[in-house]
Amino acid sequence: MAMLIIIRGAGELASGVAFRLHKVGLKVIMTELEKPVAVRRFVSFSEAVYESQWTIEGITAKLVKDPTDTLKILQVMSKGVIPVLIDPQGESIGALHPTVVIDARMLKQNVELIPQRVNLIIGLGPGFIAGKNCHVAIETNRGHTLGRVYWEGAPMADTGIPDVMGTQREKRVLRAPRDGIFYPKVNITDHVESGKLVAQVDDQPIHAPFAGVVRGILREGTSVTQNLKVGDIDPRDDARYCTLVSDKAMAIGGAVLEAILSKPNLRPYLWS
Repeated sequence: MAMLIIIRGAGELASGVAFRLHKVGLKVIMTELEKPVAVRRFVSFSEAVYESQWTIEGITAKLVKDPTDTLKILQVMSKGVIPVLIDPQGESIGALHPTVVIDARMLKQNVELIPQRVNLIIGLGPGFIAGKNCHVAIETNRGHTLGRVYWEGAPMADTGIPDVMGTQREKRVLRAPRDGIFYPKVNITDHVESGKLVAQVDDQPIHAPFAGVVRGILREGTSVTQNLKVGDIDPRDDARYCTLVSDKAMAIGGAVLEAILSKPNLRPYLWS
């Protein structure tokens, strides 16, 4: 029986993991919320929830609305496509009996252990402690330990500080000035000059803090809360980066693959 892997979440980092696992021939399924919120939408398979299907660097994911429709899920996978299920409660874990579950929702808080019996549970980032709410945890914070695989202990706590991008850190992340409805005024890959109106939350404007390319921005009509991340300006000003899986996501994907391959009892099921 072939190994089946369920990834909870289909945002940027989760999609990087799915990308790497799919590239080596592993069978991957992703789950998402009914209305997922992603800033780096061009590299997030969660966009399949809105667009029916979504392609990142040649790999396609397709929406399957019923997480218990095993036949439909298998049909999608047989075509070399990643199924994306609307399944916030993780019903598909009980229905599909995966060998591996990867929690990539990036909740950044203590996560409860899933009740179903699973051979290997992998947790990404803050909120996971190896041996308690997962079998193995992966470091997601940039720095010397990014992508480290912890069979004991936990990744670093959430710092709340964005990663450095080019010459910028905090300023590159656009945040909602208030609660309300989000209206973008630019598109991903657009070049913007400093001070340009890039979005509004209701009638409150959000301006570009410096010149660069719009690396990510929320979908129009998204309901947001004050200080929520709503956009990302890249000072490197290279539109190609907007559609490529990031170095961070690729590193974490490699770490997940290491964790899976580290379990000798799982190896017979890898590509059977």
